[in-house]
Amino acid sequence: SLFGGVQVYQILVGIIRSKFVAILLGPAGMGIQGLYQSTLDLIKSASSFGIDSSAVRDVSEAYGSGDTERIAKTAAIVNRLVWATGLLGLVLTLVLSPFLSKITFGSYDYTWGFVILSSTLLINQICAGQKVLLQGMRRLKDLAKATAIGSTLGLLVSIPIYYWIGVRGIVPTMVLISLIAMMLSWFYSNKLHVDKVHVSTRDSIIEGRSMLKMGLALSINGILVTLFAFVLRWFIRREGGIDEVGLFTAGFVIVNSYVGMVFTAMGTDYYPRLSAVNNDNNQCRDVINQQGEIAILILAPIIVGCIIAMPFFIKLVYADSFLAANDYIMYAVAGLLFKATSWAIAFLFLAKAESRLFVINETITQVYCLILYLLGYYLGGLTGLGISFSIGYCIYTVQVFIIAKRRYGFNFSNSFIRVFIIQSILVFLCLVFKIIFSNVRFIVIGGVIFIGCTVYSLASLNRRMGLVNYFRKR
Repeated sequence: SLFGGVQVYQILVGIIRSKFVAILLGPAGMGIQGLYQSTLDLIKSASSFGIDSSAVRDVSEAYGSGDTERIAKTAAIVNRLVWATGLLGLVLTLVLSPFLSKITFGSYDYTWGFVILSSTLLINQICAGQKVLLQGMRRLKDLAKATAIGSTLGLLVSIPIYYWIGVRGIVPTMVLISLIAMMLSWFYSNKLHVDKVHVSTRDSIIEGRSMLKMGLALSINGILVTLFAFVLRWFIRREGGIDEVGLFTAGFVIVNSYVGMVFTAMGTDYYPRLSAVNNDNNQCRDVINQQGEIAILILAPIIVGCIIAMPFFIKLVYADSFLAANDYIMYAVAGLLFKATSWAIAFLFLAKAESRLFVINETITQVYCLILYLLGYYLGGLTGLGISFSIGYCIYTVQVFIIAKRRYGFNFSNSFIRVFIIQSILVFLCLVFKIIFSNVRFIVIGGVIFIGCTVYSLASLNRRMGLVNYFRKR
């Protein structure tokens, strides 16, 4: 609920920011911003070694031990590693900036943009290191504050710059937002009062080996994810132009950031909780099923609402010129039920530190998903891309279930199966009626489905979590 609230607040801030960006920069400006970001994400994945995720496990274990010396040593190692990996990302971006400009935008006009943005690789990595300490030491309220305040200040900074200099403000805005996030994370991490200890480079490598090993697996996966995201945006630019990239970026933000807030909110607590019972397959099974049920119960009404009201939401968040992204979003959000299921299971590989299995599984997935996405866009444009998104996660769900069943004896509970089937039927019916009926008739029918889906979710959540009693106490 803590990070769900933060995510909702971030969405509200994001809606305001996106509206101004859509008006002030248009689809082309959003496309440029998306290409910059996807390229930097690729460099980050190659240089960060996944420290921002893998180190959470080590910090959590050190904090749970209650040993202040161990906590201080782990924190020192994390700080040393994030500086080293951040500087590596900065240098790589500086050296490759002409190449990145040419391969990303088709010209050298954006070279200086990448030179300036190279600083964000170091800044963001330092910020990630501070947030690792906050998350691993269970200072979730401070982490939430840093995130919420950062979103607010980012909004206040970006709008005047875009209004003043338009598309030329994209690069300085990205740098300023990174600096704000770093200063906030540093401010709250300094409240931890961790003892200062000296750790040699040799000891950092030896002691940080587990972080680097799991981090390398995450880094390889991150490289593939961002590389394939880059290839997809490059393909869309080549086939449809920079405006199409902007439409895809806008739709991607809605699907993965606004609707996908459920995953971010739950993942903050779910991964450490699953890691705590990683040696007991029965407990892992229970935690996965419980998390999967909660995710689907929360997501289903949001998905149905998106299918019904997405054109209105696009106008609210962006502008009429972005309505062409509606079909992509409509078909893509339907696949989030499968994403919720596979997401809950796939965390098990990380919790058990199965780095080799994780890399192989994710590599295979990224390859066939990229093929599906490229084929879907080539055959059906953004609509085909949305359908491919849902098909990809359907296949991935079957894949991770088979692996988890054979390796750890995992099975879905009857309760999860019931929830998944009921909510999937409601989402599918809503999608079918959207295709068949006119807008007026569909709004009535869709409204009935939305009410039924929401009532079922709230009743189910109340049985599991005692929502009524919780709000009465509040």
